[in-house]
Parts: sequence; structure tokens; C-alpha cells
Amino acid sequence: MHGIMSSMSVTPLLPLRHLRAFAAVARAGSVRGASDVLLRAASAVSRSVTLLEAALGTQLFERRGQGMLNTRAADLVLGRLEGIERELDAVLSESMPTRACTRAASVREVLFDERRLLAASALGEIQHMPTVARQLGVTQPAVSAALARLEEVLGHKLFLRSARGLLPTDVGARCLVRFGRVLAELRHIEDDVNAAQGRLEGLVTVGTLPLARTRLLPMAIDALMAQHPLLRVHSLESPYEQLCAGLLGGKVDFILGALRPIADRELVSEVLFTEQLHVIASASHPLANRRNLSLADLRPYPWILSRPGTPLRESLAQFFASHAEPAPRATVETGDQALVRGMLLRGKMLTVLSTHQLHYEIEAGHLRALDLPMTGLERHIGVTLRSGARLSASSTALMAHIRSAVKDGRFGSVEPPG
Repeated sequence: MHGIMSSMSVTPLLPLRHLRAFAAVARAGSVRGASDVLLRAASAVSRSVTLLEAALGTQLFERRGQGMLNTRAADLVLGRLEGIERELDAVLSESMPTRACTRAASVREVLFDERRLLAASALGEIQHMPTVARQLGVTQPAVSAALARLEEVLGHKLFLRSARGLLPTDVGARCLVRFGRVLAELRHIEDDVNAAQGRLEGLVTVGTLPLARTRLLPMAIDALMAQHPLLRVHSLESPYEQLCAGLLGGKVDFILGALRPIADRELVSEVLFTEQLHVIASASHPLANRRNLSLADLRPYPWILSRPGTPLRESLAQFFASHAEPAPRATVETGDQALVRGMLLRGKMLTVLSTHQLHYEIEAGHLRALDLPMTGLERHIGVTLRSGARLSASSTALMAHIRSAVKDGRFGSVEPPG
């Protein structure tokens, strides 16, 4: 998922020190009150608020004689900042549970630095300090110093050197998840504020699984871009386990595709529709024009299937076993839909997929779903999200168009089975 880091490195993040000053003003109701809480000069607090307003292009407070009143934009920013504070407080409690409370304030001060968190997050992903420095546009000593400062205040090594590069320790891995979520909240602030002013200009990062890539996501993106041409969408096609890790760490907004059993209590899923699977072959296949086929008719032919252990492969084996038939033996195993398409078009191979995944080849008459009912062999298609996460305005808009595409695009059965 290095593409995520590339986008993060070229997009400036709002300074956490300015956000911290803003939050103190919002809660105290005045610059002077915030100055007392932060132990900073009132002029420095006021300057931080002014710089933050300039960066966001909007006013955060109504300045009145009796104090500072939050604007709507301020409430949006404060909501995101509260999420940041929860994540950093969790870092404190998980990494230094026995330390004196008096040290927590100084440690929090060190953590409230987006450059340190970004450097650590990038190291966790890329595991090579010179590459991280190059991507972030800083020197290698600067990255090393940022990491050293975090390790010093937390009292734990976050990384260990190995032949494969810098690998996170157990404590480091937990901290990196939290740091990633903080950075995600930071990126969403400008999106939320722009959306409140009627502009969607943010970035949505979607983990896409094969079944959603051919029709569903393109339809939704096309409709979204027609309304918000400045919005950007990154589609990640990494293995499912990597997408889940990205989702938990704030690097992926949501996963779209065939649902799998939830393996982490922090993830939740929503079924959008249920899709019937079919045996698919070339239009020139010997079985393409035959009617009322049986599973036994498939025995002589080679198969191209997903790899062993994938949900589709396991469901297929169970389906054949329930009909007293041996499971198909894969001549070719792949997760690459382009290879599946190419092999099917060339000859006698069979596969089992949703017709939506090969919609255009079937529509053009190059491939065909065989006349063989596969009742009970179906997949639930939907979205997977991190429980409790607040989607950005841009992500929410894309989700709305995905639901609209499901409703209008004849994607299987919209109602999940009871």
C-alpha cells in the first residue's frame, strides 16, 4: 500500500500544535483562558488560531466582547480533534500504564506533532528509513530523530532492525495503528470543512475486492465525479488481509466487495446485495450451448480457480460435496481476473464467478454462463468498515452513490437472506 504513503507525503497536514491551541480556545471560550491552560502566551495561542483559520479558509470563531463563540466549522474540527485525542490517550495508556500522571502532559506534547507520527507510520509501512525520508521530503537524520524522540518519551522501542529492514515491535505495532488513525482524522478535517461549504475536494481510499471492480465501483465513481469533479478516489487492490490492516490503521476508508467472516471485533460489515455465482466458459466451449447441464457434465474439463483457502474456493468445494461430486481440480490457480478472462477466452477452461465480474465479456458474447443452476452458491456483497470510525464527507458521498448503484443497477438481490 505504498501508494497511500505517496499521497500522504505530498499533501500537507494541518499542524497538531495549532489544533491543540484551537481546542483550548474552543473549550475555554477565550484566548486568555486557553493561554492559562496551555501555559503559552496569549499572542502565540491567537496566532495558532489565525494560522489554522487561514489553512482551512474559514472562520472558526465569532469574536465577541464576552469571548469566542464556535462556528459550525469549529464544531466539525473539534469533533475530529476529539477523535485524535482519544487515540493518543490510548497510546499513553497502552505504552506507559505505570508511569506517573505528571509525565503524561509532557509525553502528550511530544505526540502532538504530525511530522513525528507521519514518519513513524511511514516506517511501519515501508520499513526503510532512506526511502521514508525521500518520500516525506526530509533528511534521514530528521526521520531518525523523530523516531528516537517518540521512543524516548514512550519508554519503548517501536522498531527493531532486521535483515528485512525496520520491523515494528509489539508495542510499536499497537502505536502505529493509533498513529494511522490520528493521521486519518487530520486528513478528514479539511474535507469536512469544505463539505460544509458545499465543496467536496477530498480523497477517498477504497479497498476493492474483485467482484466490485467491474461495474459497481465504476458506476458509483462516475456518478460521484459528475457532481464533485475535484474529488479523488484511490482504489487499492491488495490482498484482503492487508486491506483489513489498512482499514484498522486509518489508511483505508472502507472495503468494498464480497464479505468474509469478521475476524476482528473492531470491524463491522454491511450487506448491500446477494449475488448468485455461475459456471462461466467461452462462448465456443463444448458446453456453452447445451441445456439442463449437471455437475457430472463438468468433469472432463479443466478449471481456473482462486487459490486454496479463499472463501470462494472453500464454498465451491462444499457445494460440490453437498451434491456428492468431487471438488473441481484447478489446472490454474490465480487471483488475477485478467488471467481468468484470458484463459477462458482461449479454450475449454471453466470457472465459477459472478456474472458481474465478467459482465462486458458476457454482454459482448465472448463468454457465457452455463445452463447449470448453482442454487445455494452465492456471495454477500457489501462494505466493511472500522467500528466507530467517522467517515469523511467524501467517503460518505461515495458510499451513497454505491448504495444508489446497487438499487438502480440490478445487482443480485438487494435484501440479504433472513
